[in-house]
Amino acid sequence: MVSVATLLLLRHGRTTANADGGLAGRQPVELDDTGRAQATAVGERLRALPLATVVTSPLIRCRQTLELALPQVQPVVEEGLIECGYGAWEGQPLKKLAKEPLWPVVQQHPSAVVFPEGESMAAMAARAVAAVRTWDAAVTAEHGPEAVWLACSHGDVIKAIVADALGVHLDLFQRIVADPASVTAIRYTPLRPFLVRLNDTGGDLAGLVPPPRKRRRRATRPTDSDAAVGGGAGAAG
Repeated sequence: MVSVATLLLLRHGRTTANADGGLAGRQPVELDDTGRAQATAVGERLRALPLATVVTSPLIRCRQTLELALPQVQPVVEEGLIECGYGAWEGQPLKKLAKEPLWPVVQQHPSAVVFPEGESMAAMAARAVAAVRTWDAAVTAEHGPEAVWLACSHGDVIKAIVADALGVHLDLFQRIVADPASVTAIRYTPLRPFLVRLNDTGGDLAGLVPPPRKRRRRATRPTDSDAAVGGGAGAAG
């Protein structure tokens, strides 16, 4: 695998909506006590990494996560990482939404879903993938192929990015898990992406930093030898 930048996808910590079983969508829900503890804990794992760039969804739960995890960092807001626009579904209990005719389509054929008064899942996936690929190329160009950078976003957004990296159809993205405050790592090479780590909620992240490239030594010409191959004139036969 050629040396390329490493993208870390961080899902925000648990929110009040996650705890209550609601669909937050783009509503300004905040982290609960568990989510704040998760953000602090993941920060301990991230702070040792030389992050070249940090970008975030504009929603407050992502910004709160980064404020707790990486208080010394000023993240750049990236609109392409915002949560899917669930439209009229936002703020509704998941138990209620599970009775909607659209619910099984969301679970089994999400590429066909357009949420009432909201966004299609295909559009969400397309703009999220475009955002991280654009940022990855820019980070690589500015900081080099050993760079590590981080994007903080949402569960469905991260799952869609992972599905693209795996080369699987969006209809399979519900098989992917991205827990609150989990870290997922992807490397985009010229020919294909590689999913390096998925839904990591407690492992050591230091191994995700690529080692510095070794410089090739210039080949040196062999020194001339006075001795002729096979012996000189008059050598014993």
